[in-house]
Amino acid sequence: MLLDYNRIDPELLPALEALPALDLNRDNIARIRDLIASRPRPSSSVKVLSDRKTIDTEDGTVDVYIYRKNEQPAQPAVLWIHGGGYIMGNAEDERAKIIADHCNCTVFSVDYRLAPEHPFPAGPNDCYAALGWIMNDAKALGIDKDRVAIGGASAGSGMAAGVALMNRDKDNFPLQLQLLLYPMIDNLHATRSGKLENHPIWKRSTSFNAWEMYLDGIPGKQASPYAAATRAIDLTGLPPAYLCVGSEDLFRDENIDYAQRLMAADVPCEFSIFPGLYHGADSFIPTARVSRRLNRAFLHALDHALDPKLA
Repeated sequence: MLLDYNRIDPELLPALEALPALDLNRDNIARIRDLIASRPRPSSSVKVLSDRKTIDTEDGTVDVYIYRKNEQPAQPAVLWIHGGGYIMGNAEDERAKIIADHCNCTVFSVDYRLAPEHPFPAGPNDCYAALGWIMNDAKALGIDKDRVAIGGASAGSGMAAGVALMNRDKDNFPLQLQLLLYPMIDNLHATRSGKLENHPIWKRSTSFNAWEMYLDGIPGKQASPYAAATRAIDLTGLPPAYLCVGSEDLFRDENIDYAQRLMAADVPCEFSIFPGLYHGADSFIPTARVSRRLNRAFLHALDHALDPKLA
């Protein structure tokens, strides 16, 4: 089964000429990381205060990048988890800076350990340790622990969904929102959109290879829900969610299913499908109209979650 590229928003097509779908596996992941890292990084579109802290965890240490608009005390906060298929990416994330600037909050972006060198549960453990640090040291960090959200994009939001489940089952720190932007949450892709083989940017075969590296070869249905949130049987007691996905995304139908399951479990959930959007297109062409709509929508949801006066 193949995706019909005529369904893609015309404003988003030019990026595909320079960004062919990734072919990733254990043999080439280190080389592709190096290639991506060697590309010049555009300057940030926003100016925020930045810092980096190294925190102790049960497994060692992890760096957390901190972005904030100002030093105002008792700020709301977002634990941000970067994307990259669980195998790439870094915590110096432009979207983390945009959130800090727009929402006037402190964003903690976790430089978690990556697979395949560090398969599950290394990444979620790092992020959960960062959440505990934020909550337990809230006053010293200048944040209001009653106004904290967790979120990410793609694999970052997949990990955020898993950490939200982990938090519910452990300390149950109060979280006001799980912000899930086209989350990578289903290692089986056994849906209509998941069976299409030619998705732009992030295609089915690459996604399966990334899952294999992240889960270290663990069989699909036996994967932990903390790794692949759709494997969770019980979704009750989770924080409210904002979830969005593009209509031409590999993850579309698994995201639809997860949103419906959240609502069936009485978890407040706002869900949006953006027409003509393929995976990550809003980052590659942020000026496209559909990209701007996506960004306005999730920032508005985050504003409402973090500021009770807007509720």
